[in-house]
Amino acid sequence: MSIFDKIFGGKEEEIQTKSFWNKINTEEDLQQAIAESKNQKVAIFKHSTSCFISKTVLRNFEKEIENADKVDAKLYFLDLLAHRSISNKIAEILGVRHESPQLIVLDNGDVKDHASHQAISLNLI
Repeated sequence: MSIFDKIFGGKEEEIQTKSFWNKINTEEDLQQAIAESKNQKVAIFKHSTSCFISKTVLRNFEKEIENADKVDAKLYFLDLLAHRSISNKIAEILGVRHESPQLIVLDNGDVKDHASHQAISLNLI
């Protein structure tokens, strides 16, 4: 492993998701998240595992979550490289242009807010 891989993460790096994330791996998972937003807010974090900026934003967002007293949403995680077709489906269904990293907040089945890059924060939820 090179020094750059140690700093920035190598190509073989596995995604180490925190226990608070619910993964979106199928279109059914996406539909479930949208349906759940009718009962409680849902936040979907779209992450590119090959992008340093996305990794940094994800780490910072996860630290915010871990340091929060309470998070007022069910949290979902989408690996864009593994599930690009689902990301495209999110853009189509929710009408939010694809970006990465991106956080989309749903409330009652509708997009309440969304942000990308350094604008991603718990304040959106």
